[in-house]
Amino acid sequence: MNFNTKAVSRIIGLSNRQIDYWDRTHFIKPSVSEASGYGSVRLYSFNDLIQLKVAKTLMDKGVSLQKIRKALNYLKKNMPEIEKPLSDLRFLTDGETIFVLTKDRKTIIDTLKNGQLVFAIALGEIIEGLKGKVSALQRERKYEVTVRGKKYPVILHPDTEDSGYWIECPSLPGCASQGETVEEALEMIKDAIKGHLEVLEEEKKVRKVS
Repeated sequence: MNFNTKAVSRIIGLSNRQIDYWDRTHFIKPSVSEASGYGSVRLYSFNDLIQLKVAKTLMDKGVSLQKIRKALNYLKKNMPEIEKPLSDLRFLTDGETIFVLTKDRKTIIDTLKNGQLVFAIALGEIIEGLKGKVSALQRERKYEVTVRGKKYPVILHPDTEDSGYWIECPSLPGCASQGETVEEALEMIKDAIKGHLEVLEEEKKVRKVS
């Protein structure tokens, strides 16, 4: 599953501006698809979400973006076998420095060379939390719309790649639409239902004539 900037913002709690800045400054770039001009869409993987969440958690603990960059540069230089430290390692911080637990968990690396160990950032908890938010974002929602005095159940699906929502009317196979917001999607499906009913009526007339 891939996630556009809008979906990332909702899941991680970052602003679109922050996500854009982190991409343009090569801090955390989307691994699926990069923005390549007007109208193009950034697409992030779940692994990218982990990196973004770890970075945001470190910042929430009081670590500056500059210090996170320095720590990552240190790790990439001294642990070149680890391609994406933010999603592969366990971080600890006191707000002043960033410590990293190695995979054997017997060695703690002080990436900035000062400070006291206080907070632990557990990747497992972050990953499980992200999975929960992704599931909530994916979860379909059921609504009812009224067309020509009759109620039709419809199902709303978030679109994490192209943004917005797509919506379908199960009782009318093939009747679907989309919208940037929930309200727009509901209005669009009403129009789609009207059009679908008109087509069915025309088909009935043709069958009667023939």
